[in-house]
Amino acid sequence: MQPHNETADVFSKTVPSGRSATAGSGDGPTSRSANGPRTDTIECDICVIGAGSGGLSVAAAAAAFGVKVVLIEKHKMGGDCLNYGCVPSKALIAAGKRAHLMRSSGGFGVAPHEPAIDFSAVHDHVKSVIAAIAPNDSVERFTGLGVEVIEAAGRFIDKDTVEAGERRIKARRYVVATGSAPLVPPIPGLDGIPYFTNETVFDNQTRIDHLLIVGGGPIGMELAQAHRRLGSRVTVLEGAKALGKDDPEMTKVVLEHLRGEGVDIREGTLVTRIDGGPGNIRAHVRVGEKEEVIEGSHILMAAGRKPNVDDLGLDAAGIAFDKRGIKVDNKLVTSNARVYAIGDVIGGLQFTHVANYHAGIVIRKALFRHPFAKVDESIIPWVTFTDPELAHVGLTEDQAIEKHGKVSVLRWPYHENDRAQAERITSGHVKVVTDKNGRILGATIVGEHAGELIQMWSLAVSQKLKIGAMTAWISPYPTLSEVNKRVAYKFYAGATSNPLIRKVIGLLAKLG
Repeated sequence: MQPHNETADVFSKTVPSGRSATAGSGDGPTSRSANGPRTDTIECDICVIGAGSGGLSVAAAAAAFGVKVVLIEKHKMGGDCLNYGCVPSKALIAAGKRAHLMRSSGGFGVAPHEPAIDFSAVHDHVKSVIAAIAPNDSVERFTGLGVEVIEAAGRFIDKDTVEAGERRIKARRYVVATGSAPLVPPIPGLDGIPYFTNETVFDNQTRIDHLLIVGGGPIGMELAQAHRRLGSRVTVLEGAKALGKDDPEMTKVVLEHLRGEGVDIREGTLVTRIDGGPGNIRAHVRVGEKEEVIEGSHILMAAGRKPNVDDLGLDAAGIAFDKRGIKVDNKLVTSNARVYAIGDVIGGLQFTHVANYHAGIVIRKALFRHPFAKVDESIIPWVTFTDPELAHVGLTEDQAIEKHGKVSVLRWPYHENDRAQAERITSGHVKVVTDKNGRILGATIVGEHAGELIQMWSLAVSQKLKIGAMTAWISPYPTLSEVNKRVAYKFYAGATSNPLIRKVIGLLAKLG
């Protein structure tokens, strides 16, 4: 999965790999402690509510410094990303990719054929990946690190006390890291039929004949392609633009590729009503003034996320929140100065690596009183794991023009890269935006391994590097990474025909 960033990396030997934060639904309360016998009231330095990515990172890092930590989780350790999100979705995507490779190997001289897909075995593969990673996030591991783990629902009963099961916790600082849950829109008729969300779709063990997906964001498009490659018909119903938060020049490449594989993507399509029953679901949709009915065997709701703020006693703690999440300042402090909130529960960019980034800031603030530790969303990258992948960091072209006026836009295509030609992965390109002085403002990549290639640009944006820095390293040949160096040289393309530079070269030549 995605690695920790920045401060959290300092604690890489104690902090588990990233998971997105969530609270989930409740199990019975129990308590396991490495710090002594059970008492009714626990006093500690840091109390973390939610054992997803952000919460686990804070708990492990604080415990590594000898700080007494209580971690509260009412459902599954590892949160949404381990159990319902990042990990199972990437495992399912990997299975789909293997099936696709079997169908598309003809260009390499390898006879293609239609794979026989055992969806029960695919399900087992997904669950085995979760099981392999789960020990990193387990109660046993965190107890071993010195964290007191309470398996119960946690809620504030006043501004400086949390109750969890039969325990009360009084901490110097609290961290709310309860994550988010699937947003199920109030579509008439939906409550009368079975439907998937990301919390249930990975439990499916049979091939889906025709999957309707409501929502064309990253989750919807990733799962659309994975299911299509595993033998299902797939129709995506998106009310606006599919992948609408990314650069449309780059999303066009992804959407054309998915449509080429047979995914039916309906943009500008509003679902007005759903009826039918198991195996025969009818989505009534409106496209402009036209209405029609689209039939499928199953339906997946991928229309967004909502923060897990219910039943936390936020009012009792004096913590301000609304439907978008808990309100925090740029140091992640809530309206209660003793309480931080991180990850999905505060809205904004909802990614595993963002929760880990927030965790690093909280550790610096809560333990070291670091005066300059604050969130900078301009340096946060993200990746949509379709094939081709879509990755971005910094400003888009439109954002850069709005903020800086005149900018340079540099592009380099995959088909000009020798490794891409050798592997027949020539669809895609790199797009970089700089200011007039060459400072890198943002980058977007669409193509094979875009999520890996974007990391150089993430470093460049975070360190405010100029484009010249991206020409000063040596790229092994032949690698895809060469596209990052080639696009940087485009900034200087005009120099070769500059009359002044040619005159200087001529004068220097006369010197012998």
